[in-house]
Amino acid sequence: MAAALVLAQLRAQMALPDHAAQPSLGLLYITDHYAGQAQDILDHLGAELPEVNDWAGTVGVGIAANQVEYFDEPALSVMLCDLAPHQYRVFSGVAPLPPVQGADGFVAQTALVHADGQTPDVAELVAEMAERTTSHYVFGGLASSRGPLVQFARSSRGAVAGRGQQGAAGVFRGGLSGVAFGPDVALLSRVTQGVRPVSPLHQITRADHNLVLELDHRPALDVLLQDLGITLEAPQQAVERLRQTLVGLTLPEPAQVLAPRPPGQIGEDVLVRHLIGLDPGRQGVAIADVAPQGGQLVFCERHREAAKADLMRIGAEIREELEPESLTADLAAAWQPSDTDTGFHPARRMAGAIYVSCSGRGGPHFGGPSAELQILRRALGDVPLVGFFAGGEIAHHRLYGYTGVLTVFTTSD
Repeated sequence: MAAALVLAQLRAQMALPDHAAQPSLGLLYITDHYAGQAQDILDHLGAELPEVNDWAGTVGVGIAANQVEYFDEPALSVMLCDLAPHQYRVFSGVAPLPPVQGADGFVAQTALVHADGQTPDVAELVAEMAERTTSHYVFGGLASSRGPLVQFARSSRGAVAGRGQQGAAGVFRGGLSGVAFGPDVALLSRVTQGVRPVSPLHQITRADHNLVLELDHRPALDVLLQDLGITLEAPQQAVERLRQTLVGLTLPEPAQVLAPRPPGQIGEDVLVRHLIGLDPGRQGVAIADVAPQGGQLVFCERHREAAKADLMRIGAEIREELEPESLTADLAAAWQPSDTDTGFHPARRMAGAIYVSCSGRGGPHFGGPSAELQILRRALGDVPLVGFFAGGEIAHHRLYGYTGVLTVFTTSD
């Protein structure tokens, strides 16, 4: 029934003059209620939409469709993309993306990546995938599910359409899969953080694997207690405060130039990780990642208003980047304002969007059901959007946490 409802909506849109009648790529996201029926869903959609030759997607504890979030309920969403076959490649563990340039001449500019967080060294695999693109930028997230962590990857080129690791055509578990896009697929991508700093920025001057031992040449535990205004002599209050505290890490040698950090906000160069313990004997602070000695650390906390402000910021940045500095005479003459016009006159228009958000951000964190997606709709307008709520978000060449990754596809107006 869910697939039939989706197909009815898609066919109605495909019949409209402004929509593609022969899309070739489908992006499919399902909630974990349907994880056990993943193969049946993919087979049914493929049979009903024979013009769609390639499929990619994954499972989440929640998914997004336009301005609506679906959490803890059976749901699926599909977005069909009008791309020429030479503009993209579907890949998976059995049909990996070739380094730099494939035998058929395809060059990957960037890629949408879905991954299984239980795969060993998944962060290194994401970084290696980014190296296979000319931009060194990939986006996406880790599948999230209370059941099977399934991924969809079916290709008309044959290698991915065959029987996968679990003997299922186009449905996989483990590793990475997704879609690589060529240089003529125009897109903009931004990372939005969901936390705010509660301490000054410190330099990690001594560390041992995931244990931070010194910050600014002082015992890390002393710095933490001072920044949070707590003492171990009052353990109950200290534990409650520590449970709300996260750490933001900045690597000592950034791989790329990133936008400057807005005042009072965490920039996208910061990786947010859990605080997992204290070591009073060594005066250390344990974090859920390798502590980058020579890098920087800031203590932070989840914060609804900071998350809202940062989400609105990235939407505004994308709109501003698409808006031309001035209209040509021909374009100005052709443009006719309407009652709903917002003053936005893009030289490129938004064709669609993918939004991957942390499973800990959706719903109540933004003040109500679908509040996060409604903020995006107000920022972007009525643009087709799909996505999912992930166990970790992928952007640049890294794994993030408590973030949202928004990618907008554009086309010439």
